[in-house]
Amino acid sequence: MKFVDLVRIAVKAGRGGNGSLSFHREKYLPKGGPDGADGGRGGDVVLEAVGGIVTLADFEYNKKFQAGHGEHGKGSMRVGANGEELLIHLPCGTLVRDAETGEPIADLVEPGQRFVAARGGRGGRGNAHFANSVRRAPRFAEKGDPGEERTLLLELKLIADVGLVGFPNAGKTSILAAVSGAKPKIAGYPFTTLSPNLGVLAVDDQRIVIADVPGLIEGAHDNKGLGHHFLRHVERTRLLVHVIDLAENDVLKNWETLLHEFKAYGADLLTRPCLVVGNKTDLPETGENARLLTREMEKTGQKCLLVSAKDGDGIPNLIEAIAGMVRAHPRPSPPVSPPKEGLCLKGGPRSRGMESVRVIRLTGGGFRAEHANLEKTVRRIDFDQEDALMKLARVLKRLKVEEALEAAGALKGDKIYIGDVEFDFVPDKITR
Repeated sequence: MKFVDLVRIAVKAGRGGNGSLSFHREKYLPKGGPDGADGGRGGDVVLEAVGGIVTLADFEYNKKFQAGHGEHGKGSMRVGANGEELLIHLPCGTLVRDAETGEPIADLVEPGQRFVAARGGRGGRGNAHFANSVRRAPRFAEKGDPGEERTLLLELKLIADVGLVGFPNAGKTSILAAVSGAKPKIAGYPFTTLSPNLGVLAVDDQRIVIADVPGLIEGAHDNKGLGHHFLRHVERTRLLVHVIDLAENDVLKNWETLLHEFKAYGADLLTRPCLVVGNKTDLPETGENARLLTREMEKTGQKCLLVSAKDGDGIPNLIEAIAGMVRAHPRPSPPVSPPKEGLCLKGGPRSRGMESVRVIRLTGGGFRAEHANLEKTVRRIDFDQEDALMKLARVLKRLKVEEALEAAGALKGDKIYIGDVEFDFVPDKITR
């Protein structure tokens, strides 16, 4: 399967069903009361982390997701059914970002963690909902709210205990095969590894996940070469194993370049517990480089091991060192926790119903009235119904929209815009 670790998807929750405009009718009861029921709620779009998935390849071509719509309400107080929830499975370690702002909004690390990416629209209320002692036969019902929609960036960061890092052809893949049960592709040329390989090292009661990620090059922090595709996969590791190719001409320069790239990228990679491993001691020309690397690491107090992944020399000591460091450094908490259920996705605190209406004079003529609850309420009105204009007038009066318009200079006949609704300003004097 192709390894994909960064995709953009669009999610849209279901629309709420419309409320029903209905009156009870049966023999000998010609004037029954209103019995129009509410519409069903639209389905949510939910993201869930599950085990067994290691790539975002399923989203490379399938990028649009739509939850089910709520059913319309019916007469005889039959409430519409809720829309079907859409559940999207993601690999553990997926960071979810808002595509517009780039801000992380959820980090799905453990199997079973969920995040409601888009909430379904509320179902419209039927006319039975609006009946009272004064208004006994309301001839209007609400339309359902549209579901939330947004574009998301999904970024997979591998969850591994140990990350093998180093330049291409340093022998990281060979070391992974030597210390674990993995059987990765191994060849003697750079960039054999174009996507991460995972292996499991079983020591005592521990199962240590080791990731061999694509080779680092100078300038990776600026996204050169495999760049961020390399670096993002070492962010979650408990510790790093820096693999140095002892057959290279300047091993110390390679080590310094590695540190420079980590420092430039950030994410605390430079302070991550690490172990330096000089590989390819089986080659006769590596003796001087091995001594040079060992002396330099002793000066800095950095633990250093010399191994030959090909012959197995030093591999038992490496396994023991990795197991000890993993025990000493428990897994850190994820940087972004999944939001609690019920979080409103479209902005900050919910608008209060008694906020004052904001009126804007438009350059082309007319006025726009802005108020979150007003726009939402007007959007629910079905203007094809008989009493829709009466309901609109009551809403405008309750929120004192007329007063705000007159204070802004609106006159009778001026065009007024509320959301997508346009009408002529005619001051009303409705008292109930």
